[in-house]
Amino acid sequence: MLYSLLLIVHLLAAIAFIGTLFFEVVIWHSAREELAWSAQFTSEQAIARRARRVLHLVVVVLYGAGLGLAWHYWGVPWGSRFGVLLSLKIGLALSIVGHYLVLAYWLWRERLSARRALWVRRSILGHMLVIVVLVKWMVR
Repeated sequence: MLYSLLLIVHLLAAIAFIGTLFFEVVIWHSAREELAWSAQFTSEQAIARRARRVLHLVVVVLYGAGLGLAWHYWGVPWGSRFGVLLSLKIGLALSIVGHYLVLAYWLWRERLSARRALWVRRSILGHMLVIVVLVKWMVR
């Protein structure tokens, strides 16, 4: 029962996380160019503030449930197909944490340009999409 609950919570948090990144990278990045500069700045700030508030909780839930699910598979043979895919998934998830640490460092050092921010978002979205494919291969 706990495993099923963790799985559902993890899936819903992943959907929220990927959906937010998809919106930012694919939809918002292009749509904002049609706005006047002042409207771009104002709306960008409002979306960023709201996304940070929501995503902090989503990420905590996502990684918390992920740790619970990983604990469930602690005894799996890591050389098996499932174990290799799980290891890759965990590695990509840790890489996403690394991306956020780099992002925080650039913010702290005031070196975060719009180009770097877009690069980080695209990279994280790519990581998340690969994780989704790995999960699909895991449950086959």
